[in-house]
Amino acid sequence: MSVLSDEYIEKCIVSGQKEHNQKILLVGYDKQWPILFEKEKKRISQILKDKALMIEHIGSTSVAGLSAKPIIDILLVVEDAGQEDYVEALCQQGYVLRIKEPDFENHHMFKGPDTDINLHVFSKGSKEIDKYLIF
Repeated sequence: MSVLSDEYIEKCIVSGQKEHNQKILLVGYDKQWPILFEKEKKRISQILKDKALMIEHIGSTSVAGLSAKPIIDILLVVEDAGQEDYVEALCQQGYVLRIKEPDFENHHMFKGPDTDINLHVFSKGSKEIDKYLIF
């Protein structure tokens, strides 16, 4: 994947907004963000049990004091994201699969049932895991 073309985005979006040229709102740091993350981590852990190998708070909202878009980004690592054996369990609990990128490390992205989150799913051993954690 080199360029996020309209064609690429159209191919990867499963549900939700297809327009990618939108304004991004940045807000001051909110002390609720780590609390919201912990709530989601607990819920995802209860849903997926041992299928969830790692659940981490990533992105701007994970950095205390930093302004960010008010969306909690979460990294979920599973054994094999391409097998999708976690998808039905998450969807049954209100998570919505928005993006499937088989050509980008089998990346899947879900929105949360009641908290504004981006749940990014990668396979164990994916080179993207370290990139997401470092950011």
